[in-house]
Amino acid sequence: MIIMCCTDAQPTEGEKDVYAAAQKVLHQSREILQDLQMYKGAVNEIREAITNPRSEISQTRAWEAVLPLVFKLKHFYMFSQEIADVVPRLLWQLCSGPMTPTQHLETQQALVKQFAEILDFVLRFDDLKMTNPAIQNDFSYYRRTVSRLRLANQDPLEEEELPSELANRMSLFYAHATPMLRVLSEATSLFVTEHKELPVENTTETLGTMARVCQRMVENPFNMCPWCREFCSRFQNEETLLFVLRVMVGVIILYDHVHPVGAFVKSAHLDVKGSIRVLRDQPPTVVEGLLNALR
Repeated sequence: MIIMCCTDAQPTEGEKDVYAAAQKVLHQSREILQDLQMYKGAVNEIREAITNPRSEISQTRAWEAVLPLVFKLKHFYMFSQEIADVVPRLLWQLCSGPMTPTQHLETQQALVKQFAEILDFVLRFDDLKMTNPAIQNDFSYYRRTVSRLRLANQDPLEEEELPSELANRMSLFYAHATPMLRVLSEATSLFVTEHKELPVENTTETLGTMARVCQRMVENPFNMCPWCREFCSRFQNEETLLFVLRVMVGVIILYDHVHPVGAFVKSAHLDVKGSIRVLRDQPPTVVEGLLNALR
């Protein structure tokens, strides 16, 4: 079975609109990850402002440092909504119609690869977010400062303030340890809820099949198809191995959210114990975040 590794797969005529929408999201995702990797925060400026509450210079310096960061965080949050919009469209293509999950994954390689790349992005984003406490610290300081200015009848300039509803949504988003995965899980659950005409088994079996294929690609790559064997030969490159592991963990978590009894039961259409074993066979420093996500 070919999955995620056919890099030159092209969409069919009926898939082109969804493919183009997903490709636009994936193009932005690379920039999002670069921005997040370079996110340093305003720790020093905030510390100085808190230490010297009567210093207008310190307060101004902290505000000017935090403001562009908050709008960067807004950009990340708004991008999560684009993920939430495009994933249900991909799932509809990959789960609806008369084909079996295996047939979908074998014949719709272009869309399968895009779905896998979105999962990879989501887990990479959340891993970076979890290891960067400055994100929540910056946003909390921004909200405290806005409240303080309002109490003092010194409202910030309109272009410097987020609408209250948006700020509340962002606060909830960044309060989660894995915010992007939460958005993706909710979008997948909503997809299942809104499409009553589509048996939930169509979605769960597709996700479960992807998880099993990823597991086999890591466990025994040389029993796969020629394309998969070629792809798996790159596992000496840690990032390629991590890509497959992230996709495996991502689809297990989505499965757990949409299946009526979850992923962690014997009747599940996937091998969670085997997947965890695959993860534990890797260096702990490499997969610690993925194991935490499954927990």
